[in-house]
Amino acid sequence: MDDLADVTWDRELDDLFLRIGHRFGRADLRRRMRDYVRALLGPVGRKNGWQLAEYAGHRTPDGLQRLLNGATWDADSVRDDLQAYVAEKLGEDGGVLILDDTGFLKKGTTSAGVQRQYSGTAGRTENCQIGVFAAYATTRGRALVDRELYLPKSWTDDRERCRAAKIPDERAFATKPELAKEMVLRSLASPLPIAWVTADAAYGQEWRFRRMLEEAAIGYVLAVPKSQHLPGFGRIDHLFTQAPQEAWEQRSCGDGAKGPRVYHWAAVQLPAVSDFDGERPTHHRWALARRSVRRPDEIAYYLAYAPVGTGVDRLVSVAGRRWAIEECFQAAKNECGLDQYEVRRYVGWMRHVTLAMFAHAFLAATAAQAAAKGDAETVPPWFRSPWRKSAGSWRLAPQPSLARRFASTH
Repeated sequence: MDDLADVTWDRELDDLFLRIGHRFGRADLRRRMRDYVRALLGPVGRKNGWQLAEYAGHRTPDGLQRLLNGATWDADSVRDDLQAYVAEKLGEDGGVLILDDTGFLKKGTTSAGVQRQYSGTAGRTENCQIGVFAAYATTRGRALVDRELYLPKSWTDDRERCRAAKIPDERAFATKPELAKEMVLRSLASPLPIAWVTADAAYGQEWRFRRMLEEAAIGYVLAVPKSQHLPGFGRIDHLFTQAPQEAWEQRSCGDGAKGPRVYHWAAVQLPAVSDFDGERPTHHRWALARRSVRRPDEIAYYLAYAPVGTGVDRLVSVAGRRWAIEECFQAAKNECGLDQYEVRRYVGWMRHVTLAMFAHAFLAATAAQAAAKGDAETVPPWFRSPWRKSAGSWRLAPQPSLARRFASTH
């Protein structure tokens, strides 16, 4: 059975490499790409240059560093392949696109986009880079599907500094919501079947972002600050202080690590805006509030836009999908080295992050396939426990060396 799992894993990984191999023009580049992704997926303690190279059987990390910094290939084209892969493996008609950012702690001042800025990952202001990401989630699984490096004005106002970090001249300053908007438009143009978009208040409070989604006829459930103004009603938190007690109903917005995420929810449909040509509205706008059951003073607020006939349970479910991107960040960092790179230039960051996202998407696709088959285990074959029971006692089974494991997968 173990051998069968190994064969299935290797076959699926080879299929992934065939999908993106044409993006790497030379055979040596394709080999390095394969080595790099296999190492990102492998049991490597810290996925820095030397340890990845050692796992891949390279004497030094120079070849893998050239793959990230000096070789000729387009990370955006690989990103497009990633979206097609996720659409095939995880896509569903009710798919949800999730926007959020995450921090990458760094030392020094030369890494592209680095400065002292607030990092939600650290929960404080740190010297870091900020990446804005899009994740795609369905009942089959979730995976990261797009990324942009946020460049503060301290960088975009200094073109010489940008050129030294290989930041393209056309990269001007853009806010995080503006980067998210670009990613949404790219995702809508991709094979990903997207019905909904969700994000936290940093993105939801931007009316241009909401307007763009409405013009694309895409439903959304976006968190907003308590001070969010609703035309004709004032602040959103004041609106919900007027809600009768019976308007608050206990609902689950999905399962978490400790079981269902249950809150008290109140939802109200907002008056329809006049439509052109007197047509009946196809969508309605909503305002929602989520109140903690144990701490009723803790209330989060949302604005939503949904097709006519959408029930509150569906809106609550979409709001709950936002946690999926946090799970993607955690898995991609812990299992695929998303944050363990040793590159300073913009191009290297984009390339490493894109390949790490592909590695994470492969794990998500493999888990979805195993779940569909009813398999109990979805971990990589080389992470299988060495514990074996023999003659009534537990023994440690010898594990294949990293070199032999690497050789067996080529």
